[in-house]
Amino acid sequence: MNKTELIAKVATAAGLSKKDSEKALDAVVDSITEALAAGDKVQIVGFGIFTVKDRAPRVGRNPKTLETIDIPATRVPQFKAGKVLRDEVAK
Repeated sequence: MNKTELIAKVATAAGLSKKDSEKALDAVVDSITEALAAGDKVQIVGFGIFTVKDRAPRVGRNPKTLETIDIPATRVPQFKAGKVLRDEVAK
């Protein structure tokens, strides 16, 4: 499912126009992004938890030249599915 299909599904389920559904979806995504950028955790009960994980620096290897390269430390978003979502997917 892509973003356009998701917007159409939300519009049908909520009885909203596609334009309003797109605004709502964009607002949710922007809010989650801003919270994660600020280092906060976003928990949606029944769905899951969005967090930020610190990835340590490490040494990698260029597969073409076999040269070692230093990969710097970084922060990456992480999602952990909630129990309700896990149970629904497992059916």
